[in-house]
Amino acid sequence: MAPAKKRNVSSGKTEESVKRAKININSKVESILESKKHANDVFDILEFLQSEKEKDVVSAANACSKLFCSLLERKDLFMGKLPGEEEALSGGYSAEEKYSIFMRHRYNSCVEMLLEHLSHKLHGVKESALCCLMKFAAVEGQHPLEDLDWSEHYSFPRELIQAVVDSLMSKTTDNSLLISRFQEFLEMEDVRYYVMSSIRENVGKVMDKNKGAVAPIYQNNVFTLISNIIIPSQESELTNFMVKQEAKHEDWKAAKLGEHKRVFERMWLGFLKYKLPINMYKKVLVILHDSILPHMSKPTLMIDFLTAAYEVGGAISLLALNGLFVLIHQHNLDYPDFYKKLYNLLEPSVFHVKYRARFFHLANLFLSSSHLPVYLVAAFAKRLARLALTAPPTALLIVLPFIYNLIRRHPSCRVLIHKPSTEDEPLEDPYIMDEEDPAQCRALESSLWEIKTLQKHYHPDVSKAAILINTPLSEQEDDISEVLEITTYELMERDLNQAKTKSIPLEFETATQLLKVGGVLGQHFCLD
Repeated sequence: MAPAKKRNVSSGKTEESVKRAKININSKVESILESKKHANDVFDILEFLQSEKEKDVVSAANACSKLFCSLLERKDLFMGKLPGEEEALSGGYSAEEKYSIFMRHRYNSCVEMLLEHLSHKLHGVKESALCCLMKFAAVEGQHPLEDLDWSEHYSFPRELIQAVVDSLMSKTTDNSLLISRFQEFLEMEDVRYYVMSSIRENVGKVMDKNKGAVAPIYQNNVFTLISNIIIPSQESELTNFMVKQEAKHEDWKAAKLGEHKRVFERMWLGFLKYKLPINMYKKVLVILHDSILPHMSKPTLMIDFLTAAYEVGGAISLLALNGLFVLIHQHNLDYPDFYKKLYNLLEPSVFHVKYRARFFHLANLFLSSSHLPVYLVAAFAKRLARLALTAPPTALLIVLPFIYNLIRRHPSCRVLIHKPSTEDEPLEDPYIMDEEDPAQCRALESSLWEIKTLQKHYHPDVSKAAILINTPLSEQEDDISEVLEITTYELMERDLNQAKTKSIPLEFETATQLLKVGGVLGQHFCLD
């Protein structure tokens, strides 16, 4: 118990020392603001800002926020091109100017320390530094430190925002938690506009320096930041600004929706033109059609990224085709070989991937048009039927209704079912499974004999679904959405939980005990 008491005493002393330090820091801030003769006390505050203790750093950050925001509002910081401290002492500056130069240098030092703290190992320090820097940005926007000439009448702390963004997009540390905290500032129109510009600039510099090689941590930080950016749908919604521009607010680029879309588009294109980690392709493609394409002024510019994503293969290729499908139908993009690429995605592995449900949902959407050529639909039906021979039961319950729906939409494909045959017909299937071009696979010359084979499948639900092809198909399509998400576990549970059959009599006399006295077993065996 002795060590525990020691810890309690030390923690109590620590809390008291923190309280004293906090009171001391606050008193120093008050004394600096009251009289310029206490200006050197700012060094003590900055020293606390470099402390190894989290509470000291947080207290110092709050004190710096109060001190320098007040000095900015009072215009006690030097404005314009900042001379060096030695130059200020030797030059012909008044006492007021020397004080403002001195405090401006201290302000710059504070900003540098806070930017370094954005990479601190403790999240509390990171969060305090971020909030303090954004307070500086807000006040600096209202009281700019640079002399603006008559043509540049928009004041905004671009350099400070750029520095914050550069720190958030670290190359070595995952800043997802800190970026989620930064998201609230992205709700302000001007902050969002200049953050997007800063991201595009930073990505170009870092990735070019990296020679386009994949940088997983950095690219994940960038994606986390840009995926949180939401563009308003109407210009009238641009009302929340961090910095209020007094003159010609309407002409400000940050106040125009068209400019927001332009910068948004350039930001995403600048990020996506470089090679991404494999898992990030999925993240981007999943949000592409909802969160990215609608806010771009020219969505068709995404064609290069989508084409590159398709070449990756697997589920990523399907998600890429989803984006291409949106561009084709909504933006009149002419993209050749779309259905040829979709056809080549039909492989045995498609029944076992995580995105199986999404695959068949989208494939059903892609093949829903009744204007598709017959040879193309027949090729899809035949390929799915061939793959069905080795597919698991859960996949077959999707594939069979899928094939039936294709035949319902295109009655000309019924020839695959009602194939006239003769005794002299060769037994070889003319369908070429390895042919990549659906126009050359000779599907219409074949038949769906695979479904006939599945009528003897070991699972009763599969054989029941396969038998439906023996009867005329109804005009109403099957709803495959109910079976898209079904798993093997759910299928087994459903079979096990079926209503139990009535008890079946096995012998005339009901047995009441295992070894009946007088019986044959009772004569030769006993339970002792």
